Amino acid sequence: MTWGMTSLASAFMLAVGVGIQNFPEGSSVSLPLRREGYSCLKAFIYGMLSGVVEVFAGLIGCMLVLYVQNILPLFLSFTAGAMIYVSISELIPESQRNPNQNLMSFLLII
Repeated sequence: MTWGMTSLASAFMLAVGVGIQNFPEGSSVSLPLRREGYSCLKAFIYGMLSGVVEVFAGLIGCMLVLYVQNILPLFLSFTAGAMIYVSISELIPESQRNPNQNLMSFLLII
């Protein structure tokens, strides 16, 4: 009986985490639409619909993991490398525009 409650608690916490992550995502869609003149309701609906794709992508991802389980570490390391590349390619030019270039470079390395 304990196993079922643990799984339910873990699933609940995961759902809360995904929900918290969706607030800024929905805001980044809704607020520009509102600024462009969309009604509050329409901007909210479009912002909400931007997160609906996560449900379907999550289900597809769960099914796909069963088939690629042996090479999943390779996929995850590729994803981490891609995230680091994009972050650094955006952060380095922005940090070098700062008057404290040496400090910014040091903080970026950390």
